[in-house]
Amino acid sequence: MAELAPDTDLRIVSPGVLGLVSVIVVNWNGMACIEECLQSVERQSYASMEWLAVDNHSDDGSLPWLRQRCLEKWRLVELPSNRGFAGGVNAGIRRSHGEFVALLNNDAVAEPDWVLHLVECMSNPRVGMVASKIVFYDRRQVIDKVGHLFYPDGLNRGRGAGEIDRGQFDRSEEVFFPDGCAALYRRVMLADVGIFDEQFFAYGDDADLGLRARWRGWECRYAPPARVYHRHSQTLGKYSPEKAFLVERNRFWVAVKLLPLPLLLVSPLLTLWRFFWHLMSILRRRGLAGGVTRDHSASRLLWALLRAYVSGLKGMGKILRKRREIFRNRRISSREFYRLVRKYRISARKLALRD
Repeated sequence: MAELAPDTDLRIVSPGVLGLVSVIVVNWNGMACIEECLQSVERQSYASMEWLAVDNHSDDGSLPWLRQRCLEKWRLVELPSNRGFAGGVNAGIRRSHGEFVALLNNDAVAEPDWVLHLVECMSNPRVGMVASKIVFYDRRQVIDKVGHLFYPDGLNRGRGAGEIDRGQFDRSEEVFFPDGCAALYRRVMLADVGIFDEQFFAYGDDADLGLRARWRGWECRYAPPARVYHRHSQTLGKYSPEKAFLVERNRFWVAVKLLPLPLLLVSPLLTLWRFFWHLMSILRRRGLAGGVTRDHSASRLLWALLRAYVSGLKGMGKILRKRREIFRNRRISSREFYRLVRKYRISARKLALRD
């Protein structure tokens, strides 16, 4: 497949090799966990797969290790710079051939039937995305996320995050969109809506893709047996100021790019309400804001937020151009989108206070 420039959509004439699943693992300085991740992919029971490892210019020794490790079974894609999760995934997609694209974080480990269960949910041709059951690697009875919930200022949160897994999410059902940590995408859907937006770099890029797909009428299913164990926030750290910067900036871009105009106009008020609960999280030393101030400082968090909005405004021209294209080509009405937001909404309180 021809190489495409960053930030361009992927347009595919054919749907890819029928039944073939392209598993893509993006690595950046993942020496501590990448081997177990690759081994879990190699143990998959699904018969028709190709494996692609994409390295984002690692400097921790994992790149030369991958060069040696991937000689026979894996196709290794080496990037000359760190293009983030979005850029890494796109580089893998552009070199893949499967009817389906499966993503697995380098800090995650999949059960042997993970791919098989994901593909089983693709029997309906309108399903373009499938979410996994993601639990914590070191606390396997605790849910990391099973699909996503949405706060209507553009921020999202893992469905079931932090809950004890008592089987309450063991039913296959529709969810809003999957987490890019462990997800399956239909190739023709990616050809229809475009691949990951590299402007986001990391965090919120899976929400952006999921919402774009929803505007085009694609559905998302959740496969409970597709189980993955995740070392949460292994790359930047759970309470990293850099993570807070990326999350808030990209939240801003998701809102401007994808929310219907009436909701976009009231979203600043919703953000102020969310900030109130983030203040409560700081006082209670819980949640992302509370964790950043506890592990770093309130000034580091404030600086991250200021940087987020400055960077967000600088990128506004591109975001507005993308918004015009999305709303010009949408297939569902704003009323249908509001129905999805109501169905999968999370409150500001839960969003801010849950760890």
